[in-house]
Amino acid sequence: MNASPNPIELSFERAASRCADLTPLVYQRLFNEHPETRAMFRTQGSELVRGSMLALTIEAILDFAGERSGHFRLIACEIASHDAYGTPRELFIAFFTTIRDTLRVLLGDEWSPNIARRWDQLLVEIGAFAGIAA
Repeated sequence: MNASPNPIELSFERAASRCADLTPLVYQRLFNEHPETRAMFRTQGSELVRGSMLALTIEAILDFAGERSGHFRLIACEIASHDAYGTPRELFIAFFTTIRDTLRVLLGDEWSPNIARRWDQLLVEIGAFAGIAA
């Protein structure tokens, strides 16, 4: 299998070779860095919700960083949805940063300057898409 030239996709591919499920790692980091988010998830059945939310977010990230064929629009839908829940936009965007930071730790030495630059750029683009100035 050839590695993807897209640094964002490459970071997920490399992470998948090291970890079967990013969900616990991402949410542990999210809860540690933003303890207020823990209360946003119900206690019963939240693992399924978390896994689904992360999977949809990864699909949207990959599309946003790549072809923008449509999946990235989920970000706009979820912004509106989370606005209705009362989630601050900055906290909504923090989830993307949490994913990036989880991947960076998981990849260790394979987290290249090219991957880092592209993730930084992507986070700025997603923030702008969400109406948050960098």
